[in-house]
Amino acid sequence: MRVLLVEDDAMIGEAVLDVLRAEHYAVDWVRDGAMADTALRSQTYDLVLLDLGLPKRDGLEVLRSLRARHVTVPVLVATARDAVGDRVAGLDAGADDYVVKPYDTDELLARVRALLRRSAGRGEPVFSHKGVALNPATREATVDGRPVALSAREWAVLEPMLARPGVVFSRAQLEEKLYGWKEDINSNAVEVYVHGLRKKLGSDLIQTVRGLGYVVPRQ
Repeated sequence: MRVLLVEDDAMIGEAVLDVLRAEHYAVDWVRDGAMADTALRSQTYDLVLLDLGLPKRDGLEVLRSLRARHVTVPVLVATARDAVGDRVAGLDAGADDYVVKPYDTDELLARVRALLRRSAGRGEPVFSHKGVALNPATREATVDGRPVALSAREWAVLEPMLARPGVVFSRAQLEEKLYGWKEDINSNAVEVYVHGLRKKLGSDLIQTVRGLGYVVPRQ
């Protein structure tokens, strides 16, 4: 899953970046509202973690502009503005959830997971399909109840497809789940990870749609 982190405080940004990457999210980090707006206009994200008190452009302005363009990406506002009026303003501007600094990182990650589940149209905490189950909270994968070890990038390729059976993902879309801005992209990385997943989870779980990409079939 790819996350845009919008945070101008270097210490907080570094800490959150480390936490998110440790959970195998691909993360892009920007430090002002203008850069956030540019990133959101040029890239596709699974979630935005947005501070409000930003240089150049306030976070609420960024959020209102995003929603005015009818972009539905989940937005988790993380800010020191703790007044009820600020929380109401953030939610009314289009935020999906709100956490006040200083926050516990375990709670932050739980809120991130909840928003990603909701955006996938699922309420249950475990993604399960055709005997394969992924638990994002524990990073455990099983096949028919049997634990299977997945690498971080195998997980990153599988999770979005297992969360949305029947949806075809192009190679470019899956690459976005694997890499942040500063990471080099291996030209055949997706193919390598799909091959590894088929060996571990069964050859029929992920199907190739010629000319389009990959899909976990509904049936």
